[in-house]
Amino acid sequence: MLALTFTNPMTILSFAALFAGAGSGGAAGGPAAAALLVAGVFAGSAGWWLVSGLIAGDFRERFDATWHRRLDRASGIVIAGFGLSQRLRLVLG
Repeated sequence: MLALTFTNPMTILSFAALFAGAGSGGAAGGPAAAALLVAGVFAGSAGWWLVSGLIAGDFRERFDATWHRRLDRASGIVIAGFGLSQRLRLVLG
């Protein structure tokens, strides 16, 4: 998951925007400020993965296979709907 997150173009662009907005592009803050910013981003990302993993694990234990199938189908329908809407947008202009 970590490698997938790092290779996601939107993640790379959002972190580039975050760093540029925080002013870490210049040398004014020095290496210590840059290291602190990177450590903060790392801690925030690690916290997000920890919390989302714990929540997903909790939901996994609460629902049986029937609910998993229903959720899979509903997710598939939503994703297909988004794909269809984008396709129609492309075709219809």
